[in-house]
Amino acid sequence: MKSNLIARLGNIGIYVLTDLGRMALFLLKSFRGTFRRPFRLQELVRQVHFIGAGSLAVIFFTALSTGMVLGLQGYYSLNKFGAEGMLGSAVSLTLIMELGPVLTALMVAGRAGSAMCAEIGIMKISEQIDALDCMAIDPFRYLITPKFLAMLISMPLLTAFFDVVGIAGGYMAGVGLMDVSPGSYIQGMTTSVTNHDIQLGVVKSFVFALLVVWICSGRGYFVREIRGAGFGAESVSRVTTQAVVLSSISVLVFDYLLTAVLL
Repeated sequence: MKSNLIARLGNIGIYVLTDLGRMALFLLKSFRGTFRRPFRLQELVRQVHFIGAGSLAVIFFTALSTGMVLGLQGYYSLNKFGAEGMLGSAVSLTLIMELGPVLTALMVAGRAGSAMCAEIGIMKISEQIDALDCMAIDPFRYLITPKFLAMLISMPLLTAFFDVVGIAGGYMAGVGLMDVSPGSYIQGMTTSVTNHDIQLGVVKSFVFALLVVWICSGRGYFVREIRGAGFGAESVSRVTTQAVVLSSISVLVFDYLLTAVLL
């Protein structure tokens, strides 16, 4: 009984280490494709449009509702201490340093990351990627690298858009509904937000973009090697779910780590 348990734990440990090694090599090969010609600029633009422009609607409504909720709850909390004038500072710092990068990454992982994983997974099980190898076409340069670069370009821009819309939503709730002074809201925001706060949000957005595209595309690429994924369409659906869950958890974990290190 004990020997079976030890063997099972050993197999799990070997599988985890093998999977980590696979994913690390996948990341290196994806970045190596950035420096190999010919560059696929048209595909890069298409991916930027899919990830960036295609996510604007969900980012807009998420940011607007988040900013308005922060405006209402922030006013409720600050009103207890007679500090309603600090509402602009509280909303802007919370969005720029924390909620903006995190919620943007989660929304993009759910929308674009899942689509990437499913697309690559279907190409893998239908042997389209093997066909690229047979034609001496590097699948990383042709297929994976444009997705990496597009995500690294789109995520910071979407995060900035989220911050602007969220701050506007907080203004609407605080000034329009709670009669906070417009001048105090804007002054609190401009005097409290520093370059360091903005840089922290930018760094988080880049790291989250790398995590999302790495995990989602990697899970799809290794759909055959993942334990318990099954076969055919079932394997793609399970791997896609796993990719979204893993990327979301990674975003939350690295959010704490980056805040602890860089704050």
